[in-house]
Amino acid sequence: MHGFSAHIREVRSRGTYYSVVDPDVVSDRIGHRFLDPELLRRALTHRSYSATHNERLEFLGDGIVNCIIALELYARFPELSEGELSRLRANLVNQPALHRIALNLKLGEQLLLGEGELKSGGAERPSILADTVEAVVGAAMLDGGFAVAQHVVRQLFGDSLAAVDPRVSGKDAKTLLQELLQGKGMALPEYKVCGTLGQAHAQIFQVQCVVEELDIRTDGEGPSRRAAEQDAARKAYRQATES
Repeated sequence: MHGFSAHIREVRSRGTYYSVVDPDVVSDRIGHRFLDPELLRRALTHRSYSATHNERLEFLGDGIVNCIIALELYARFPELSEGELSRLRANLVNQPALHRIALNLKLGEQLLLGEGELKSGGAERPSILADTVEAVVGAAMLDGGFAVAQHVVRQLFGDSLAAVDPRVSGKDAKTLLQELLQGKGMALPEYKVCGTLGQAHAQIFQVQCVVEELDIRTDGEGPSRRAAEQDAARKAYRQATES
């Protein structure tokens, strides 16, 4: 099954795994309807599935994402220096951030993977998912031009861009949350591992961050316990600063 069909799923028939894709699913989530669905198909195709895969689109998307995020930061923070802008961009565009975007888009359900990669948990691997986000942006650029790519990147990074605070640039979420609570004379947050998903070589950790005095409980996920704690801390910090 190499054409587009209904929603992606893993089908086992006589020992063979197939990937089935619906282009409308990703199009709806990124806010762009592809004029050339084959571009989207290629963006979702891992090298294990076909010789026509997404690595060139990933290369293109990497440059486009960095360019558009640079433009956004340049416009939003006219007072910041080149070094400060670079640090902000590095905090926004990295594998953990792209992986979170992929999880929000549920791209793992859309990937075209070879049988071995599919069986080994490739659809949950952070590096593959992060690369696919960039490939999708590259495909959007080729399909509709820079304005379309800009719209897609703003859609994907909108919440992260809105949360940028140059005053805390370079500090990770756990540090920010700890400093905030200490400044209020409150106890440090607690992090509890709630479970794991996936196979051993491609696990996703689930962690809860608890701030008792503010009645905050947030859940985070990541490819490691530390990454999951950072994700949960990021959400808790946002709640604590909004309350």
